[in-house]
Amino acid sequence: MEQRRRRRGWRLRLHTTLELIRANPTGRVALKIFIGILGAIVVTVGIALIPLPGPGWLLVIAGLGVWAVEFHWARRLLAFTRRHVNSWTQWVKRQSLGVRFVLGAVGLVFVSVVVWLSLKYSLGIDVVAQALHYLATH
Repeated sequence: MEQRRRRRGWRLRLHTTLELIRANPTGRVALKIFIGILGAIVVTVGIALIPLPGPGWLLVIAGLGVWAVEFHWARRLLAFTRRHVNSWTQWVKRQSLGVRFVLGAVGLVFVSVVVWLSLKYSLGIDVVAQALHYLATH
């Protein structure tokens, strides 16, 4: 209960601060520019991290959240994304353990291939060739 009250208080302070900034024409333009640049940085870093293991998609969605503070199109896109991720999650929860296992295995294979290709073409490290060479020589 206390945590919910603190979160509500934080959101209220943020909302009040943003409204004060938007009340001034110069502040409104400066806020749009700041939010636009900050969101672009977060989305760009997220897109750069998508092929690597890590929080690439999470950063892209966080960047959309930053943009959603000031841009209506980002709010709509974020709502669309949340709806579809939520429906996908609910669908997966309704599936049998076998189906969930297969989905997890496919996801693991996909991430493994992306990591392998990223290492091979970004850093020139062919992990598969090195593993095969190691197995052949030992």
